[in-house]
Amino acid sequence: MDAVLRRRLLGLAGLGVRGRNAVVGVDQTRAAALAGTLRVALVAADASRHSRDKVVPMVTAKGITMIDGFTVSELGAIVGRDATAVIGIVDAALAKGIRGALGSAGE
Repeated sequence: MDAVLRRRLLGLAGLGVRGRNAVVGVDQTRAAALAGTLRVALVAADASRHSRDKVVPMVTAKGITMIDGFTVSELGAIVGRDATAVIGIVDAALAKGIRGALGSAGE
């Protein structure tokens, strides 16, 4: 993932957090996935194995888009914490924009 795409995805996730269109943390992301409201998950590559094991299999099994490759510090900075393992996008329009940004990166 190049720096421009990374910045754009983090910016979109930040909009989601500020607009309450995103959930923060492992437990809230798992709850959103179970409820069927999770659309996209941004997962920190350097999150603890325990945290990743709680989120990644569920997101994968449900066919939810998962973007891996951020750091816990990058995701934490978005939400005003030192570290965050995962941010879940629950708004359909925002998720579409994030997936669009991923798709345009390949062109």
